[in-house]
Amino acid sequence: MQQEINQQRIQKMYQMLLEMAGGNFTNRIQRSEKDDELEALVVLINMVAEEMKESVFHSGFINPHYTYSNLVQTTFILDEDFIIRSYNSTVPAIFGFIPDKLYATPFPNLLSKESLVVWNSIAAALLHDTTYNGTTPLVYITQEQLLVPCLCTISRLMHSTSVLISSVTTVFSEPIKTVVSPESANLFVGPGSYSDVQLIQQVYDYILNNLNSPLPSSKELSRIFGSNDYKLKSGFKHLFKTSIYQFYTSERMKRAHLLIKQTRIPLKSIAHMGGFSTYPNFSKSFKKHFGYAPKDIMRIVPEV
Repeated sequence: MQQEINQQRIQKMYQMLLEMAGGNFTNRIQRSEKDDELEALVVLINMVAEEMKESVFHSGFINPHYTYSNLVQTTFILDEDFIIRSYNSTVPAIFGFIPDKLYATPFPNLLSKESLVVWNSIAAALLHDTTYNGTTPLVYITQEQLLVPCLCTISRLMHSTSVLISSVTTVFSEPIKTVVSPESANLFVGPGSYSDVQLIQQVYDYILNNLNSPLPSSKELSRIFGSNDYKLKSGFKHLFKTSIYQFYTSERMKRAHLLIKQTRIPLKSIAHMGGFSTYPNFSKSFKKHFGYAPKDIMRIVPEV
């Protein structure tokens, strides 16, 4: 029995790691009452996910293999017994439930153990205060038994016994391969296929992995990836809404900005790390991109 329970816990960690590998840092693994090595791993994975979410989203770096729906709203309407009577269309998609399965479900069934304690106090207040309105963090449980923390606004509707629960969160959405399917025959101007999308993605990844080096010409990139110059440029523009050069420049600037703000590395060294031969050239490009010079950034730690 214990071995079966541990296998279920490992499966949840496996699912969480797959989500993180795909760029989804929103979910969490629900804690158990155990005090063992597996629980220590759960804590560690949740901590890493939280740190990655703060770092990745705040710095503007998102996984290019996936799209994100930022500030997606979820809304539940409950009756006087806190049974779900309605919800908006994003709820089933975010939490992974079949739409009809959520209807007439007790709202507490969607909450983590920790949030149930919070909810019980809110439920008591809702029963006695017809004008109740408050904001509190709640943690939902998805169909895959992963956790989704949300800051929820909870209120009684006027002239009604119904309760409105609304939250806004940043959620992981669809992979590019579902946005652009293998059947998409008209992705690019001229011949196009899913293999073209994969090729453009490889170019994207190549640029991200070689920001320290000068950007090869489009012809050289075409030779490296066995494509033609026109297909590479038009495909990249179509898929990522920017040119190859603009993307390369933007990513170099974003990384330089992050290094300036988060590290003690001298500005001249950051310029050289970004592939600039001199600091003045770097400073000029940086100011053109952001509207202010590198030295104007308030660093979290002083330069060494």
